[in-house]
Amino acid sequence: MAYAGSDRAGGAGLTPLTIKILIAGGFGVGKTTLVGSLTEIRPLRTEEPLSERGSGLDRLDGVERKATTTLFGTPGQERFWFMWDELSRGALGAVVLADTRRLADCFPSVDYFERRGIPFVVGVNCFEGARRYRSESVRAALDLDPGIPIVMCDARQRPSCRDALIALVEHALHVLRARAAEEAEGDRALTP
Repeated sequence: MAYAGSDRAGGAGLTPLTIKILIAGGFGVGKTTLVGSLTEIRPLRTEEPLSERGSGLDRLDGVERKATTTLFGTPGQERFWFMWDELSRGALGAVVLADTRRLADCFPSVDYFERRGIPFVVGVNCFEGARRYRSESVRAALDLDPGIPIVMCDARQRPSCRDALIALVEHALHVLRARAAEEAEGDRALTP
């Protein structure tokens, strides 16, 4: 929980702030697992069995054992992308989870946040048995701008997930400060 408050000693007068952060990425990349690792309360579970209807639509390459899909959050399947505009409204930013075994699956998420100017970081979910890559290799493969942070993480480990969120918040603050400075500079340029 984030807090805003006064300068009083001891934190008196602090008011809780709600910060909306999206967890995005391809189908089966670990989004639900990451959220479950971070929460202090039992998370809302909206897992539903994969249906035969979706079998022709949802690629299971690399996640053949996945039997459910989440109906809450930023769904990884292309057929649900229409929901992203509503979900992203008011968000501070996003963690885009990537699976190096299926790196192309996170391209739509990266593209979405880049096009809308929403700050994001890429969290490379280090699955057991998956080949490890240096962040520079992932950056090149995803064609990311140099300023986009890449964080190696394990969606099952709370400290690792926390570090990804911290990287996102720090990056988002940097982006917001830079935008504010640009706007102030533009305003000064317009002032006679």
